[in-house]
Amino acid sequence: MKRLLLLLLSISFLISCGGRKQLEKAINTGNYNQAITEALKKLETNKDKKRKQDYIVMLRDAYYKVVEKDLNTIKHLEKDNNPELFENVFNVYKNLNARQEAIKPVLPLYINGKEAKFEFSDYSSQISGYRNKTSNYLYEKGLDLLESENKEQIRDAHQIYSYIESINPNYEDTRELIQEAHARGTKYVIVTIANQTKQAIPRDLESDLLNFDTYGLNQFWTVYHASPEQTRAYDLAMQLQLKQIIISPEHVKERQILREQTIVDGKKYVLDKKGNVKKDSLGNDIKEDNIIKVKAKLYELSQQKSSQILGNVIYKDLKTNQVLQSFPVDSGFNFQNIYATYRGDKRALTTEDLQLIRSRKVPFPINEQMIFDTGEDLKLQLKNIITTYNPE
Repeated sequence: MKRLLLLLLSISFLISCGGRKQLEKAINTGNYNQAITEALKKLETNKDKKRKQDYIVMLRDAYYKVVEKDLNTIKHLEKDNNPELFENVFNVYKNLNARQEAIKPVLPLYINGKEAKFEFSDYSSQISGYRNKTSNYLYEKGLDLLESENKEQIRDAHQIYSYIESINPNYEDTRELIQEAHARGTKYVIVTIANQTKQAIPRDLESDLLNFDTYGLNQFWTVYHASPEQTRAYDLAMQLQLKQIIISPEHVKERQILREQTIVDGKKYVLDKKGNVKKDSLGNDIKEDNIIKVKAKLYELSQQKSSQILGNVIYKDLKTNQVLQSFPVDSGFNFQNIYATYRGDKRALTTEDLQLIRSRKVPFPINEQMIFDTGEDLKLQLKNIITTYNPE
């Protein structure tokens, strides 16, 4: 027990020393924020214990060093009064304030019975001032970008106004400009199906393929329309070209399987060499399992029919009328129904055989149904193409 206690104390001491060395290293290498974060974790519990005083000293040391560093950074950034640097100054002031707020909950802290002093400042006016300076500068920058018809620049404006909204909610008409930038930066794709197979396709299949609500797409900058809006200027066209529909003949395959099992078929008397029934010590007749072989012939029948749709998905730029990308699609569906009959002793059949003989022959699906079922796989391929090829 004493050895265990000594071992635990040694481990605790080593961990404690390791923690101190890590903090010292962070301070010595200028990673003051890391040192502050680690020190605060150590002081979350038992902050008044003597062994925690080193962490208090290092916390205070890291705090004053990083405050000095940040104030010098601000002084340097403010020299040129460059509007592009307003956001940098704003962020440094926010860090100064956030760091103070993180330390306040563990106060007061004591070193050798004396309170360790932490001087805090009120940065609210500086934060507010540079928030507005940053917002104003970025607001004007966004307006310049919105003058363009280039969707990439318009999307940059959307990003700028979204940032302004995050730091300065409802600044000027930022929310309206966010909506405008999103509407103008979005690419609209009109989707059509061209049936070039000289075969009719089910109307439900075409409707299902063009029902993009069921695709689970979440593309912020691309919208797909199956029905064109009269006032909408579309950027891209996506066309599903159905080239060929192949439907196999209805086919039934049959195979015969011989089953043979050794089973127990009741009991039989045990006979001696003279053909008499043997007796046990109490005079009772002796019986044993009657082992026999049983046979059956299984006739397994497999109904099979398959369908295949071949085609291409073509993306075209409607402004230049150029094909941007072409993807081949090869979609298939297989119908199969397996059932069986047998002749002979049913006890020779396996568990799987018994399941098959309970199954029955079913009508083959009609061609229209086969084509529709093939469309389920085709829809998955379309979704994969749409999510993989991102025209954004």
